[in-house]
Amino acid sequence: MKKRLCALVFLSLSIAATTVNAQSFIAEGPWRGVFHQPNGTEVPFNFEIKGKTAATAKVYLVNGPERFAASGISQKGDSLFIAFDQFDNELAIKVGDKKLSGVLRKKDLSGRTIPVDATFGETYRFADNGEKPAADLSGKYDAIFKGRNGTDEKKVGIFKQQGSKLSATFLSITGDSRYLEGVVQGNKFYLSSFIGSGASYYTGTFDNSGQITGTANGASFIATKNADAALPDPYKLTYLKEGYKTFDFSLPDAEGNKVSLKDDKLKNKVVILTIGGTWCPNCIDEAGFVAPWYQKNKNRGVEVIGVQFERKADPAYVKNAMENFKKRFNITYTEIFGGLADKKAVAESFPALNTFLSFPTILFIDKKGNVDKIYTGFTGPATGTYYTQFIKEFNEEVDQLLKKDAI
Repeated sequence: MKKRLCALVFLSLSIAATTVNAQSFIAEGPWRGVFHQPNGTEVPFNFEIKGKTAATAKVYLVNGPERFAASGISQKGDSLFIAFDQFDNELAIKVGDKKLSGVLRKKDLSGRTIPVDATFGETYRFADNGEKPAADLSGKYDAIFKGRNGTDEKKVGIFKQQGSKLSATFLSITGDSRYLEGVVQGNKFYLSSFIGSGASYYTGTFDNSGQITGTANGASFIATKNADAALPDPYKLTYLKEGYKTFDFSLPDAEGNKVSLKDDKLKNKVVILTIGGTWCPNCIDEAGFVAPWYQKNKNRGVEVIGVQFERKADPAYVKNAMENFKKRFNITYTEIFGGLADKKAVAESFPALNTFLSFPTILFIDKKGNVDKIYTGFTGPATGTYYTQFIKEFNEEVDQLLKKDAI
């Protein structure tokens, strides 16, 4: 009888402990978070929890139509750690009753932290103050951004507005600002985005003519509506120095094995060489396109090599970063390490290039090892028709290179 009673008590305690543990995890569903910047600015973002325990749950950052998956989630007591491996960041938060509080920080605890809190069940981004939009901002814009060093940078803004809801992105020669989501209230607008790196925050006002005056992550900009707004041709920004036709290198993969365009595996193949880094948001978009494209086209006589320039040169760090990147995007093509994430390091690894402007940059190399075209930057899915046009041009370029004779 005593043994049976003890067994029942133990079973009851086990069930209770399991219930407590299950309840200590955060609620499954939508959440609204807010970063509290040092200057007092509050930057909102949205995320979703799918799963009821840290062992099984997934976290998705919501930006417009995108659901960007966090790298993982773990729990220690009443603390949760949501990892963003590409950026060496994590959200360290204390579990509460449908309320969270904590910080965004580096995983190695270096640098400053950004306080953050979140509330369960809230699906809006910026609070509705009841003020109707003074105009519809939809359209293309010529935008000039003022850099902290006093230099100007030309960009193209793409705004889409439905009622008071606003989505936008800004294209530059180095890439785009990805999915920005927000609202229009009166003659003001607010936009934000977060995928695990630093949060992006854009705000501004517009006048009766439609001209915008705003700030973006501390940088000021002005933008004027122009249906013909355009940037320089991305195929004409980076090229080979005079005297160079072919392109070669000898760089290690994650295991330390040297890779060169002269390797037998690449002989008589069309090669797509991407220069980027696992930490780079536009490179993430590029890998999201190139990885499945390669799976569909690898038997046509084409190879892809991804050259990653990373924040640290430590072999263990590089291997971990590259392996995580390959796993996230199911990359089956060759990836190699180019050096530190610095444009000077790119110039040292690839001295044939006239300059290096952007992570990422794509080189199209024919069967003879000659560089046919170089595409600077990347116009990702947030750019709409620009992305569609890029994919069309990418496939046309590969098709015509495959038709050319080999050596």
